[in-house]
Amino acid sequence: MKRRNLGWLLMGTTLSFSAWAEMQLNLTEGVTAISKEVYDLHMLVLYICTVIGIVVFGAMFWSMVFHRKSKGVKPADFHESTKVEILWTAIPIVILIAMAIPATKTLIEMENNDDSDITIQVTGSQWKWHYKYFDQGVEFYSVLSTPREQFDNREGEPIAKGDNYLLEVDKPLVIPTNKKVRFLITSDDVIHSWWVPAFAVKQDANPGFINEAWTKVDKPGTYRGQCAELCGKDHGYMPVVVEVKSEADYDAWLAEQKALIAQAAEAEKQSLSADASMDELMSLGETTYIAYCAACHQPGGGGLPPAFPALKGSNIATTTDLIGEHIDIVLNGKNAMPAFGKQLSLKEIAAVVTYERNAWGNDTGETVQASDVNAQAGGASANADNTGGLVEAAAQTVASVEENVAEVVEQVAEVATAKTEDLSKVYTMDELMTKGEQVYNTACSACHQASGMGLPPAFPALKDSPIALGDVTKHVDIVVNGSATNPAMAAFGASLSATDIAAVVTFERNAWGNNTGDTVQPSDVAKLKQASAK
Repeated sequence: MKRRNLGWLLMGTTLSFSAWAEMQLNLTEGVTAISKEVYDLHMLVLYICTVIGIVVFGAMFWSMVFHRKSKGVKPADFHESTKVEILWTAIPIVILIAMAIPATKTLIEMENNDDSDITIQVTGSQWKWHYKYFDQGVEFYSVLSTPREQFDNREGEPIAKGDNYLLEVDKPLVIPTNKKVRFLITSDDVIHSWWVPAFAVKQDANPGFINEAWTKVDKPGTYRGQCAELCGKDHGYMPVVVEVKSEADYDAWLAEQKALIAQAAEAEKQSLSADASMDELMSLGETTYIAYCAACHQPGGGGLPPAFPALKGSNIATTTDLIGEHIDIVLNGKNAMPAFGKQLSLKEIAAVVTYERNAWGNDTGETVQASDVNAQAGGASANADNTGGLVEAAAQTVASVEENVAEVVEQVAEVATAKTEDLSKVYTMDELMTKGEQVYNTACSACHQASGMGLPPAFPALKDSPIALGDVTKHVDIVVNGSATNPAMAAFGASLSATDIAAVVTFERNAWGNNTGDTVQPSDVAKLKQASAK
């Protein structure tokens, strides 16, 4: 009878292990050799821990039932038994070593990026991924394509969720089968994490650093993941989709991408000499705005102040003299606003600026053309025929040189102007506070808020903060050079003058009730910059 019960117990345990292995709550087995090793390692450790648990708790409950005091059992006395102490120390050590050997082997293989066939740079950006294929001239952004109506229920009735809700993109990453693909993973703003469970790849994307990972997939298919780091308010809208193709299909896709890039370049060139109508610009602009801008500035242009200001009725979108600045912000970004210069075509940028200046009742009647965006970006005209003769080419070269010389002269003039900044001037508290408030509202309030309360943890509060109430030198240094521990804090030493930095630090140390009474002068900032340069 006892043997029969033992047989049922062993059979039940085996079936339980099998059930655990196939449960949806269990670790994903994956489709790569490494992912299978990780899965097998996970199951091995799970089995070992389960057996240990059964043995330990079994012995404990057996002892409580059959060796209880009410049965008159006298407990054995093995206090300070050297044999027992050696035994219960040695057995866990042996178990740990037995688990560490396969774990170390797997970890070493996961970090081995040698002999890769393809290298792809993966750059995280709120809230999209940028993929660049080394030595191929192919790069693109991958953006969430789940319709906004599925997850934004503020307008009308929500529509049914798709099969891959929040896990679908406009352009998936494409890699071939049977090739070792190396990923160089980084970020251009905050910390992200590129995670594809089927590949057993999860690597942080840190700004200013490059982390490596690799995969080799034998089976074609579509594999999905997402950003696994809390990277901002739209963290959940940053999926990863990898499409694995056969080698022949991958080569065909690569050739197609190169052809599309060539066509886009030609279309970009032609757009510089063509004037689109208002209707065409508004139609393209609305599509572009909904896809790339509405998440922050809202479909109705109302924004989410102060980080994402309203465009409806705004100064930037309704003032004729600020068209150039409007284009520049879309091209190069500002504060929490990312740069779209590499992501959108000149025509798309022209269209979205036109749309923002004429939608929601702004009605300026102004149109922006691709040539205007190109001029704002400092690009050369693409009207010239590349198949022209030597005379035309020479003329273009001369024009280009003249333009470059003009730019250099302008830059020299700017440097000369900067050098004329009076670093010896001593400003009053009132002067510094007035100027500091202007600088703060322009360069700092999007992240640290107009009230100084910040958006912790990425953008800590300045009101009653240690940095604003502590050492003045450290405060100036973090504004000039950025933060070594918080990549979200940018360095303003190159973009703000010494006077601007002195004023904004003074403002932060005396606004919102901080009231330290400290003043910082341009000469103090200049000394710190010189010390940092050394």
